[in-house]
Amino acid sequence: MAEPFLVLASNSPRRRELLALGGWMFDTRPAEVDESQRPGEAPGPYVLRLAESKARACAASPGTKGVMSSHKDLFILAADTSVVDRKDILGKPRDTTEAVEMLRRLRSCTHKVYTGIAVMRLSDGNIVTDLCVTDVPMRNYSDEEIELYVASGDPLDKAGAYAIQHPKFHPVEAISGCYASVMGLPLCHMARTLRKFEITPRTELSAGCQSSLEYTCPISAAVLRGEQVG
Repeated sequence: MAEPFLVLASNSPRRRELLALGGWMFDTRPAEVDESQRPGEAPGPYVLRLAESKARACAASPGTKGVMSSHKDLFILAADTSVVDRKDILGKPRDTTEAVEMLRRLRSCTHKVYTGIAVMRLSDGNIVTDLCVTDVPMRNYSDEEIELYVASGDPLDKAGAYAIQHPKFHPVEAISGCYASVMGLPLCHMARTLRKFEITPRTELSAGCQSSLEYTCPISAAVLRGEQVG
């Protein structure tokens, strides 16, 4: 099999940085889809549906078809991440007022982050999906910290109005699941999904991820073994 070429259906800098840790050749082609939640749709099915929709939209775009002419073995990677507090999916805040409200709501509580991923082989349209769910306990940050963080502008393009990796705000107390998933791309879940297409990382992916994020992941080995954790 010729070395596969991957297309990431996202414009997220965080997802690009994470995917680069695998050493794969890839390009980015953002995909725009309707992200409206359907009535009664649970978070898991919601993020999986959006990930698959993004993969299909990316595959159908003229830019991706142009890439296909240069690469026989082309795979589309797509992901969707949602912050879920109880039963409510928190998207990106519409403005600074809503960002403050979200951060106050999440403070000192544990919510869940759902990330659905989809891998599509363009040659035959075969799609495989996977889901990562991480419990995220937030620390008891102050109102002043919230105001300063919101004033930075960082929360406005983040689901749930925060970035787990923000160097100054540090909103999260501690987690025991996939840190990369909270950033938008669970690498071990992606690796085991790509493995179903006989695609493997060109690096020690788990070790590289943990080193890059400065985080010791307690579930990576189990995920790569195929266990349904995280």
